[in-house]
Amino acid sequence: MALPSRPVAVLAWGSGEDGQLGMGRCDEKDWARCIGALDAYAVSAVVAGSRNSLAICDDGSLFTWGWNQRGTLGHPPETKTESSPAHVDALIGVKIVQAAIGGWHCLAVDDKGRAYAWGGNEYGQCGEEPERKEDGTRALRRDIPIPQRCALKLKVRQVAAGGTHSVVLTQEGHVWTWGQPWPPGDIKKISTPVRVQGLEQVSMIAVGAFHNLALSVDGILWAWGNNEYGQLGIGDTQPRSQPIRVEGLSNLSLVYEDIT
Repeated sequence: MALPSRPVAVLAWGSGEDGQLGMGRCDEKDWARCIGALDAYAVSAVVAGSRNSLAICDDGSLFTWGWNQRGTLGHPPETKTESSPAHVDALIGVKIVQAAIGGWHCLAVDDKGRAYAWGGNEYGQCGEEPERKEDGTRALRRDIPIPQRCALKLKVRQVAAGGTHSVVLTQEGHVWTWGQPWPPGDIKKISTPVRVQGLEQVSMIAVGAFHNLALSVDGILWAWGNNEYGQLGIGDTQPRSQPIRVEGLSNLSLVYEDIT
């Protein structure tokens, strides 16, 4: 027997200097309070970034709030910050099922496997091809304030956003990346998705500022990227440009939750 539905309250606390708490003010809260502006909506998921936040509703509508100087809220910035949740009008009619917040860009995927990106793009993290200038050179748009399609040739299951790069998991279980996966200056930026070799049948991905994790369907965890602080969990602090198995978890039975 199905349980009766209950109202869902969205709570927030912590730093609010950029309006990321969604309470109409830009002050901090040291205890949890409801985001009243979302009370009338059936929110199914929330994502918290360092300076902005978003919420996904049961019907697939998307709300954003917080810092918007780079267009991270999905519309041109009229003010630097917005302290109340607002609907992302550019995605009306699209059913968003999952989303992610990076350093200053956002990603989302809809129920048809189409991916979207917006916000900062100077490292190609939004996946847009460079524009051709009058002198014949090509350059990336610095900011993309209106959500646009990315990874056009892929049918996406999950999106994950790093500091200046993006990662997607396809419905076939493959992992693709683009943008600047290392601290600026170490690797050339790319705006076209590139498949991560050596990963098959991946069930879930997770991304830090400059490192990545992938969990396979058989419970094996893979890691790659920056490793300055040992964040890859492989016993040293050397970076890895290709996925390496996290052996310290080999005796554990890792599980995942199907997000589809």
